Amino acid sequence: MLMPRQKTPDLSLPTLDHGQFDLSTDGSDRGTVICFYRGLHCPLCAKYLTELEKRVGEFAERGVKTIAISSDGEERTRKMAQSIDAKNLRFGYDLSLEKAREWGLYISTSRGKTSIGIEEPALFSEPGLFMVTPEQTLYYGSTQTMPFVRPHFSELVGALDFAIANNYPARGEYEGAV
Repeated sequence: MLMPRQKTPDLSLPTLDHGQFDLSTDGSDRGTVICFYRGLHCPLCAKYLTELEKRVGEFAERGVKTIAISSDGEERTRKMAQSIDAKNLRFGYDLSLEKAREWGLYISTSRGKTSIGIEEPALFSEPGLFMVTPEQTLYYGSTQTMPFVRPHFSELVGALDFAIANNYPARGEYEGAV
């Protein structure tokens, strides 16, 4: 399990139009929001990423970079970016399932074609949303076992404003006896 205030796993993979993404050198002032999504086959992911695309500028104003990542290859990732008319959101691809597990993501098996007629990969990761500090420690994390009920980006932007104004630390860091 990932722990707040502790180093996250390394993460380096290709992006569609922004070269190689490397979390350890992403270079943002306040951190990076990483949105792991299921893949092109998921209509809920397209809707969710559309919302993130609308908020990229708001995160950037707060010194936070954003990236959407899946285990899809380059072709399927480009189709997803085109389907949501992405202009600002970075897209990473070729996430290994081993790396997905390091991040605590759940892995699902294919059920065939989805409601939009796109075949699911044999195995793929379920959604996760993380904010990682510039020092590559976990600030915020959320994982789902299903494509439904994901954190709202507008709430995350508001939470960032509060955290910045109040120098609010990452929570959930206690590992001792209970």
